[in-house]
Amino acid sequence: MNTIYRASLEEVSTCFGRGTAQRRLVTGRLEYVYELVRRTGKPERFIIFGSYVTSKAEPNDVDIILIMRDDFQEQDYTAEVIPVLDHLRAQRELGVSVFRTRPGALPLETVDEFLEHWQVKRDLGRRGIVEIVVELT
Repeated sequence: MNTIYRASLEEVSTCFGRGTAQRRLVTGRLEYVYELVRRTGKPERFIIFGSYVTSKAEPNDVDIILIMRDDFQEQDYTAEVIPVLDHLRAQRELGVSVFRTRPGALPLETVDEFLEHWQVKRDLGRRGIVEIVVELT
């Protein structure tokens, strides 16, 4: 089992959001999506991975695995949130890749098992994963 790093949005932004203009742009997108998701009151886990959580100077986007609570209902939220819930719209309109699911729909028994499986790349190496600890208020 590999480590999944846990951090606040502020820590992630400080660590990965500095440097190039592209990094700052992508970080702004991440912060926007995080805030939309947080305001639903229904995120269970907010996971980021891909080139954004590496030292790559020019990540194209940020990849997000969004695990919403089982009682989350799309029709309960504003039009502003809807693009986050659709992978293609999120890419096109928000510049992020969002892979959304809920615990009851996962192919493995637990979210942690799912994430452990997700860490393994095709070449059997491990991808870095950071979980942003969602602060619901």
